[in-house]
Amino acid sequence: MTFTESSWKIFEQSIADYHKKDNTDTPIANPFEIKTIEYYLYLKNWIDTVQWHLEDIIRDPEINPIEALKIKRRIDKSNQDRTDLVELIDSYFLDKYKDANIQADATINTESPAWAIDRYSILSLKIFHMQEQVQRTDSSAEHKAQCQNKLNILLEQKKDLGTAIDQLLNDIAAGRKYMKVYKQMKMYNDPNLNPVLYGAK
Repeated sequence: MTFTESSWKIFEQSIADYHKKDNTDTPIANPFEIKTIEYYLYLKNWIDTVQWHLEDIIRDPEINPIEALKIKRRIDKSNQDRTDLVELIDSYFLDKYKDANIQADATINTESPAWAIDRYSILSLKIFHMQEQVQRTDSSAEHKAQCQNKLNILLEQKKDLGTAIDQLLNDIAAGRKYMKVYKQMKMYNDPNLNPVLYGAK
């Protein structure tokens, strides 16, 4: 089983576990051993899944503005948690491939493995929820057909992105590519860098 095949199974498990209660306040019950890559992948997708539903909720045109602000701040924190976790997953790969014999003509990739995995996790949610649309009993045949066409494209993306991630990891292991990870250095969450925050001191 390839890395992306095993990752996808973990993402599907996370999504299924979330939808047992389908509540953004449900506590996570990560079934994997802490600090393993499986643990981080499950956590990554759980964060994405909760945020997916928060993004749905906040778009309710009748939402109470105070509640909307609370959710917006939850989404902001979720984005920071997501970024931190992606960087942690990249640290795992940096350590895993630290002894790779980098070839003289090795090239760097446009994105790190973990940021590609981030897109893969989001893709699993797109596929799950588009499949839900296809199976709706309260929608028109036209709506279902449109959603089926979109689902077919998403499934093609799954195949292509999974192949690309596995190829990237194989290339890093073989020294044909090398990793160089830049921290995101987001400024708006930092009280020393956001002028609205340091100006309020």
